[in-house]
Amino acid sequence: MKKSEFSFIGDIAKLFGALPHNGFEPIGDDCTVLPMGEEALVMTTDMLIEDIHFLRGASSAEEVGEKSLMVNISDVAAMGAKPVATLLSIALPESAQGEWAEAFMRGYYEASAREGVALVGGDTTASRDKIAINVVAIGRAPMANIKRRSDAKVGDAICVTGKLGISSKGLVDIMFGDLNTVAAKAHRRAQARTAEGVWLGARNDVHAMMDISDGIASDINHIMELSKVGARVELNSIPTDYDIRYATTGGEDYELLLTVAPESIESVAKALYEATGTSLTKIGEITDTGYVEWLEGGKPTELELKGFTHF
Repeated sequence: MKKSEFSFIGDIAKLFGALPHNGFEPIGDDCTVLPMGEEALVMTTDMLIEDIHFLRGASSAEEVGEKSLMVNISDVAAMGAKPVATLLSIALPESAQGEWAEAFMRGYYEASAREGVALVGGDTTASRDKIAINVVAIGRAPMANIKRRSDAKVGDAICVTGKLGISSKGLVDIMFGDLNTVAAKAHRRAQARTAEGVWLGARNDVHAMMDISDGIASDINHIMELSKVGARVELNSIPTDYDIRYATTGGEDYELLLTVAPESIESVAKALYEATGTSLTKIGEITDTGYVEWLEGGKPTELELKGFTHF
């Protein structure tokens, strides 16, 4: 019987759970954490596959290079850590060797230089017909600043940075051939909230945190499961310029989803904007129900909301 992506990941975590972790934290967060006294290293890995995560005919090689970095360091930022280094492995068919590969590396380099992230290793190989890209991202932070999905508390405000839905709307635009819309350009050039992640990591009144890669309809469940809580989300409060389905079920926004002590939400939002220019919006509350309640104007919605999954 076919299993869902997250069920498969759960099976992997269970299978390897009994093995020694050698100082690393187990599977469950955006990154694994290796405590090193008062500091910690965080590490994550993610893949991009041609025709799944990008279309070669719709994205330039430079855009794919930039996105490959950004989607990985977004996970580091979600832990409250500063990205410091990556390892890059790439499989290239003959049609992408040479000019395409060189342009890809220019995009990856420019994004790395902008973020202050070193490339410290990796691998290259040939593939039959599709491009496959794998990045390992490494970050550092004070151990006290590490944010986990398991730290949400009943009564916390559920918040998001920026606006949601632009990337999934952009994908739709691209599929219909509208490559030059604002949303299409945003989809091709993901941006990680690195400065915001570091800033929020230093706040004790910020509890759980993760990045929004699969849509909040999916991602909020990861916080609920690991924190053993429920959630109440008001759709009318979600910041978006597009249909609410793009903002809740579409992936690849790479904004931050976090929970904040309720008495601190106004001060945190004000200070974050002053420090980074990025907005923070309350969209709901953490509850003790064990499930998510979607509200529209304070009343239960009839919309069926499910986030993105690869399987």
